[in-house]
Amino acid sequence: MSFDLLFAAASFALLVIWFRYACLLILSAGSTQDYGADVARANALRFPEIQQKLAVDAAAKPGCLDTLGRALVSDYRLLTTLIRHGAEFRTAGQRMEHKMLMLYFQILRAWYTVSKRLSIQHGRRTLEEMAHILRHFAGMMGECAATAAQ
Repeated sequence: MSFDLLFAAASFALLVIWFRYACLLILSAGSTQDYGADVARANALRFPEIQQKLAVDAAAKPGCLDTLGRALVSDYRLLTTLIRHGAEFRTAGQRMEHKMLMLYFQILRAWYTVSKRLSIQHGRRTLEEMAHILRHFAGMMGECAATAAQ
């Protein structure tokens, strides 16, 4: 019985490690041109500004981080709505990647509530990863729009 539990726990841990690694690989494979800033400006998204604040202000207070986290969640909702309802963004090859990153964002959102209690730096790093996912989504949208315009 204890061997079965140990095996299941080890399998789950390996699945979590694989999932995080796969998401980080998706995020690292970016396009040559950054369309994220253009999409953010066009849709009044705040994630570029939040990325700058997180990079500059290493001593942010928890209340400030919570405000930034809520803004990231708001940007996420808008971007995912645009992706779900935009026909040009539904490419078959990327559908699984989008779902993985959407799940990863939700996991990071939950992890943020835990990590900010552990330390402000952990919370800050979690918000940076969330903003990185939003930049990826915005860049993908901009790339699709630029390809469709040609």
